[in-house]
Amino acid sequence: MEGQEKQVTGYLLFSLATAVIGSLQFGYNTGVINAPEQKLQSFFNDTWVERYGEPINPGICTIVWSVTVAIFSVGGMVGSFSVGVMANRFGRRRSMFLINILALIGGLLMGLCTICSSYEMIIAGRLIIGLFCGLFTGLTPMYVGEVSPTPLRGAFGTLHQLGVVVGILIAQVFGLEFLLGSAKLWPLLLSLTVIPAVLQCILLPFCPESPRFLLINLEQEEEARKALVRLRGTQDVSKDMQEMKEESTKMAEEKKVTILELFRTSAYRQPLVIAVMLQLSQQLSGINAVFYYSTGIFKSAGVKQPIYATIGAGIVNTVFTVVSLFLVERAGRRTLHLLGLAGMAVSALVMSIALLLKYIPSMSYVAIAAVMIFVAMFEMGPGPIPWFIVAELFSQGPRPAAMAVAGCCNWTANFLVGMTFPKLEELCGPWVFLIFMAFLLIFFVFTYFKVPETKGKTFEEISRNFGSHQPTASVSAEDPPASASTSPTLPASPMKEKVPLVLVAAAAGPPSAAESTPLDDKSNSTVQESV
Repeated sequence: MEGQEKQVTGYLLFSLATAVIGSLQFGYNTGVINAPEQKLQSFFNDTWVERYGEPINPGICTIVWSVTVAIFSVGGMVGSFSVGVMANRFGRRRSMFLINILALIGGLLMGLCTICSSYEMIIAGRLIIGLFCGLFTGLTPMYVGEVSPTPLRGAFGTLHQLGVVVGILIAQVFGLEFLLGSAKLWPLLLSLTVIPAVLQCILLPFCPESPRFLLINLEQEEEARKALVRLRGTQDVSKDMQEMKEESTKMAEEKKVTILELFRTSAYRQPLVIAVMLQLSQQLSGINAVFYYSTGIFKSAGVKQPIYATIGAGIVNTVFTVVSLFLVERAGRRTLHLLGLAGMAVSALVMSIALLLKYIPSMSYVAIAAVMIFVAMFEMGPGPIPWFIVAELFSQGPRPAAMAVAGCCNWTANFLVGMTFPKLEELCGPWVFLIFMAFLLIFFVFTYFKVPETKGKTFEEISRNFGSHQPTASVSAEDPPASASTSPTLPASPMKEKVPLVLVAAAAGPPSAAESTPLDDKSNSTVQESV
């Protein structure tokens, strides 16, 4: 433990904190749309009257609001599939630097919407911000995992989720009526995302490129060693260097797996189904319905100051994310996921009952408690766990393709929930959360019977649960060391395998001279870890 503590340096924490600004951006833009809901709908109506001389139809207003909320996920879907291309072409650090341009464009569009009397600018801004967040949900976990010490990679990996929930909490606080949630200042609330984007652009040049990228992709061993010396605070980095060299050798022995091959190969079918189901369990649990529409839920329950109850849920969200950070390596992924699903199902039932009986004054407190427990149980299991398990079900070759498919399913489900929840709420009323309860029970049964425990297991041990080994490929003398693929039969230390390090070799050729500069590094293809 003493040796591990020495590896946690101020420079490492600075680099991690700078990268996690991207996660905070994702959380902020997820939660920011909730507080100014009424102001936005009033703006839609005012703009409609100005254009057509009559008030907007309530049905059309609901559709425009749903699109405004859900278009964020469309951008996220595209971004999640594009992160590998960005990382492969520009490198981790430079990719994070460049895509902040999207945050600036999206923030300005939303901030200027009232001046231009255009609600379309809000929708366009949300789409661009979604693309930005989809890219960062892949790049941040990738960078954090690659600069962190091996024994602490699991704990540091949860910093992404922590950044997300802190961002949601900041959005909820700034959304208060007396801060930026007023009728005049809500455009500033939406455009505030440009500030962390500028801050990250200022700080990123002082952060190192991933040592793994430098060694495995650019083959710059001395530069990788120098980066490790600064990150670890010691001259003795031979253990990390040896680990990366072994990983490079393993990647040279493995075969690259495309998304089509992932679907065609029978050995990947069961782990792929598990990966997709876990991502669906995260989004179809109803958590984003609570995040997006929590203020309305508390208002329906009769809470007089619903925004403060929403902020309370954000605080619970943050606290239990920290709790899961310490529990995930002790209790196990599968156990925490089951616990979270069961707790959320019970909370959804209680939430529905409280909303049905809202004429009873005490039911408003029951509704608040149900939402708090719902959020806490989410962060215990379905929030952080799916990305951990998905990354561990596949080795280097199929992992990026599997993460791309899983990430796309995650964002697609996010989009569907955002689009359908307002209409479902209109049709079903308080019964709507029983739909999510049914999904939670289905996912609980699936997890209990199909999902293996991956804590502390090697790829070979995990593959035994599926009844066969994931295929390997013979290596020709001409195969470049940067090709990636799956091989659970290859030796790997349990400490390495139990942490979701999302790596794939560069699909492109050797780096150009421009790409070898600090902010021009070329990066291996990788795909995201989540919300």
